Amino acid sequence: MLQPSGYPTGEGMLIPADVAIIPLSYAEPAFSTLSSCNGPAKRIFDIVGSLILLALCLVPMLLIALAISCDSPGPILFRQRRIGYANIGFTALKFRTMRHVPGVRGALRQATRDDRRVTRVGGFLRRWSLDELPQLCNVLRGDMSLVGPRPHAPGTCAGGKPFEMVTPRYHARHRVRPGMTGLAQIRGLRGETETEEKLLRRVAADLEYIEKWSFRLDLTILARTAISVACTRNAY
Repeated sequence: MLQPSGYPTGEGMLIPADVAIIPLSYAEPAFSTLSSCNGPAKRIFDIVGSLILLALCLVPMLLIALAISCDSPGPILFRQRRIGYANIGFTALKFRTMRHVPGVRGALRQATRDDRRVTRVGGFLRRWSLDELPQLCNVLRGDMSLVGPRPHAPGTCAGGKPFEMVTPRYHARHRVRPGMTGLAQIRGLRGETETEEKLLRRVAADLEYIEKWSFRLDLTILARTAISVACTRNAY
């Protein structure tokens, strides 16, 4: 082993050295083609796309709101804190799919199969991912993108560990805006993340998306999302 000249060595001796501390949130960063030019272009794509989808979905969203209000007491929308771009939190909007408990803000845990908290209308909405439609407003506000890694609530766990403790690569997902759908979702990586393996597979897909981003990839993911929703069986 090479030793710095002029300094004594041996057990218990201190050797001066330059140390660089890399924040955990930037461990193994994912390269992205979202350059200073492509970023604004993707934002314009999100604004135009979300406006078109809101116009097309306006009547169905009004009918969903009516069904929720008739099915169970409580607010129509569910608001939950999520982690977004650059690790900044934002309030994500969804149609409420669970029974409302006054005084409780946010879900205490992820929904599981045959979860008794889910209402009749909520089960239908979750099965077809219709509960995510209000997030088009998040896209318009700039909190989210149409396509990107799905945002998670702070403290969500896999295998009993918070997501960020499972892999140091987790925070690299936050180098882009979170999306309503993403590469992980069209590969069937939806639903509950009860194991570390499931989370690792999702993170790998998210980082692959960031590294290979293109408008063609976004359009492909959007086109395949409808097929994925129709075929998947792990959304509950």
